[in-house]
Amino acid sequence: MTQTFEDAGKYGKEFLDSGLESFNAVTRDAQAMSGEASNYAKKVFETGAEAVDKLLSAKSIEKVVEIQTAYAKQAYEGFVAEATRLGALYADMAKDAYKPFESVVAKAK
Repeated sequence: MTQTFEDAGKYGKEFLDSGLESFNAVTRDAQAMSGEASNYAKKVFETGAEAVDKLLSAKSIEKVVEIQTAYAKQAYEGFVAEATRLGALYADMAKDAYKPFESVVAKAK
């Protein structure tokens, strides 16, 4: 009977330690995603401002359409690239969050 209580305490501590490791991994990865999103927002603002400057200096409708088309293409490609990067970061965060629990789950089986 005593062994069961000792085992429960040991597994409880192990689970708590794993939870703290997981929390630290999620926090670290969330900070990386936040930095990535911040950099992307800054880049989007800068490219948008450049496009507006170009549009204001355009001399013809054809040039306006050309500038707008180039901006739309660049914005779309940038968004797809950023979504891909963030998707990879989310996947890494999930793996990092689960990793500390692998040993606890394996022992529970």
